[in-house]
Amino acid sequence: MAMFSKDAKDGSERPESKGGAEAALSIIAFGMKVHGDIETSGVLKIEGTIEGTIRGARQVLIGRQGEVKGDVHAREVVVGGKIDGTVTAAERVEVQGTSAINGDIYTKSIVVLEGGRINGTVRMDDRTTQQRPVAEVKTMPVAVVR
Repeated sequence: MAMFSKDAKDGSERPESKGGAEAALSIIAFGMKVHGDIETSGVLKIEGTIEGTIRGARQVLIGRQGEVKGDVHAREVVVGGKIDGTVTAAERVEVQGTSAINGDIYTKSIVVLEGGRINGTVRMDDRTTQQRPVAEVKTMPVAVVR
């Protein structure tokens, strides 16, 4: 993955623009803890802990040490660690032998390797993933009348 592009005029390198062909890679390293929601259009690799919802990712990779306490909405989800929440994947979910998912799964395709644990329901239907769009949490202002 190229993070820099060469400028044709002087050969110097510059950061690749958001409109680049490759999506960004974000890493939550082992020992790192994130409190809050994450929204990305790229690839998110998790070796640490996230307490919040993940939205919009092309791919979410949860390593053996990784843990998510919240919902995961992505195109593809590969789990080697632990998820406590609902997983909604537009295309595919892979549950590796070292993983545990405590929550429901909505996807078109799923692979469960020996040893992988799912404590919840699995729905595999095109309509299911379409009915569960990546939700955005919006707050509305509240007026107090006295």
